[in-house]
Amino acid sequence: MPIRTAEVPAADVVPLRWAVLRPGMPRETALFAEDAAPGAFHLAAYTDEGTVGAVISFCAEQLPGEDAKAYRFRGMASAPELRGQGYGDAVLEAGLAAARDRGAELVWCNARSEARGFYERHGFTVRGEEFVIPTVGPHWVMAVTVGDVGARP
Repeated sequence: MPIRTAEVPAADVVPLRWAVLRPGMPRETALFAEDAAPGAFHLAAYTDEGTVGAVISFCAEQLPGEDAKAYRFRGMASAPELRGQGYGDAVLEAGLAAARDRGAELVWCNARSEARGFYERHGFTVRGEEFVIPTVGPHWVMAVTVGDVGARP
């Protein structure tokens, strides 16, 4: 059975985002200004029991140096105990499809270096050099054209 995903309020993605991406840091570090931007949307993937297994947030934001209409995502997190079971795949693919449906031609992110392979499996390519976000760690800018989202594995 496919993993259920749904658009949710920003408040619903913050607990998992905070636990996974900002452990030991104040809760406010998991709140992003973009969460309330016009057109922003948030998704969660759910277990059969209704537990949130993965989350992601999107907002309309151009990738510097690109002309294509773009959405950026932030705060993608999967529950550690559910990794490898498809929750991250499900929430990312649902988000890419929703961004495409909103007119996006390109989707991009600042990907944590340890997640680079995950994004490459979804068709993302690296743009530029690795960089460090203080208190968070090394990242790559990664982007994907969203023309035919359903064709990806």
